[in-house]
Amino acid sequence: MALKATIFKTDLNIADMDRNYYHDHTLTIARHPSENDERMMVRVLAFALHADEGLSFGQGLSTDDEPDLWQKDLTGAIECWIDVGLPDEKLIRKACGRARKVFVYTYGGRGADIWWGQNSGKFARLDNLSVMNLSPQSCQAMAGLAQRNMQLQCTIQDGQIWLSDKNNTVQVELTPLKTSER
Repeated sequence: MALKATIFKTDLNIADMDRNYYHDHTLTIARHPSENDERMMVRVLAFALHADEGLSFGQGLSTDDEPDLWQKDLTGAIECWIDVGLPDEKLIRKACGRARKVFVYTYGGRGADIWWGQNSGKFARLDNLSVMNLSPQSCQAMAGLAQRNMQLQCTIQDGQIWLSDKNNTVQVELTPLKTSER
């Protein structure tokens, strides 16, 4: 029998002073059986960084044709495509052809560095692609916030990011590897 996804409920309060976005979101997150807390929390962070009423979680790990998060306009065109981890270069090229903007959030320390070294040259000509790398310390600390029912606060100001629950605050270290030219 196949393993089923674990459901996480999150009340996420976002105060993004850089975008003047202040909103509460109630999220239901299906964590794939092969996904760990670290990856799931990176998805939550990516949601907070791009939060919008139209942003939603995709099928992610279980479907190659869908990202971890995406936002479509009223016509169904993909405005924003967001992947987490170390996606295949061909999938990113395909996403850049389908979406107006594509974001990749890498994590994993040395593995992410190797992935970037192998793909950075291929990504250079994709002008609607942005790639950010999360420090291993940030990812581990964010994984420590993971619970089946979470109440999280994300504060973004002057490029600084903090994610917190009732007891702990994590300052997220995010390094841009490639910034979109669009």
